[in-house]
Amino acid sequence: MSKDIISEVFGLYLQHGDEDYIGEPVSQLEHMLQAGELARKEGYDDEVILAAFFHDIGHLLSSEGITENMAGYGVASHESIGADYLRSMGFSKRLAMLVESHVVAKRYLTYRQPEYYSKLSDASKKTLEFQGGMMDEEEALEFEQDPVSALKIKLRLWDDEAKLTEPTTQTLDYFRRLAEKHLASSDS
Repeated sequence: MSKDIISEVFGLYLQHGDEDYIGEPVSQLEHMLQAGELARKEGYDDEVILAAFFHDIGHLLSSEGITENMAGYGVASHESIGADYLRSMGFSKRLAMLVESHVVAKRYLTYRQPEYYSKLSDASKKTLEFQGGMMDEEEALEFEQDPVSALKIKLRLWDDEAKLTEPTTQTLDYFRRLAEKHLASSDS
C-alpha cells in the first residue's frame, strides 16, 4: 500500500514538476527540492525536511483538475489542499500542519516585519492578495501563541529562498526514500 502511495505522490512531481513556478525563475520541482534541501542543510528532522519539500504540492494537484486558480498565480488554498492530500495519503499530522502553515506565516511576516514584504518576489506579493493579505494585530497575537510558530516561519523563509537558478540539492529519489521511511513509521 505504501508503495502505491509513494508512486502516486511522486508521480505528481514526475508529471508536473517541470511546470512553471508562477513567474519565478525555477520550476515547481526545482523550488520544492531547494526548500527541502535548505531544511536538510540546517539539520532538521526528516519530517520537517519532507514538509519543506512538500510545501507546494497543492500546486501540482491543480494539474489533476483539483482547485481554483489565483488569476494565473497558482492554486488558491494550495497549502490546505496539499496538507489535506498528504493527510489522506497517510503522512503525519505534524508534516501536513507544517505544509499548511507556510501561507499564514507569510501573512504574519508581512504584518510584523514590514521590510519582509519588500523582499517578496512580485509573484509572491500578488498571491498574498489572494491569501488574505497581511494579518491584523489579533491574528498576529494568535499566531505568536502557537508553540511551533518559529518553525512555521522557518518553513516560510525556506520557501522564499528556494528560487535559485543553479542550486545544489538532493535528488528527487532522496526525498522519495525519506517519504518511504516516514510512511513506514508514521502514526498519523
